[in-house]
Amino acid sequence: MTEQASATPVMYGIKNCDTIKKARKWLDAHGVAFQFHDYRGDGLSEAQLTGWVKELGWEALLNKRGTTWRSLPDEVKNSIDEASAIKVMLENPASIKRPLLDTGSQRQLGFKAAEYEALFS
Repeated sequence: MTEQASATPVMYGIKNCDTIKKARKWLDAHGVAFQFHDYRGDGLSEAQLTGWVKELGWEALLNKRGTTWRSLPDEVKNSIDEASAIKVMLENPASIKRPLLDTGSQRQLGFKAAEYEALFS
């Protein structure tokens, strides 16, 4: 792996997530140095989340396939919009799609080996 001009990539997520584990394994296997930021342990600011929402869209960031989303009251799920989605994600970090990899110049949401390959080639 060649030296990158930008800062060390940061992977955001939750350490016990299976997709996070796959992404971390891929990065390690390909010699990509990265930092891991656990939403639960390290927190997440509203400003940071709002920036991601502006860049990626709340619909992409909000994981509606997970148990956290399914456990929310129907009135929350049925009236979700950008503001309420941000509130849900701040209160329930497990509801944010994982991983979110920040290379410094771009953000990659989710994990697909081919996309990581293109990102770090």
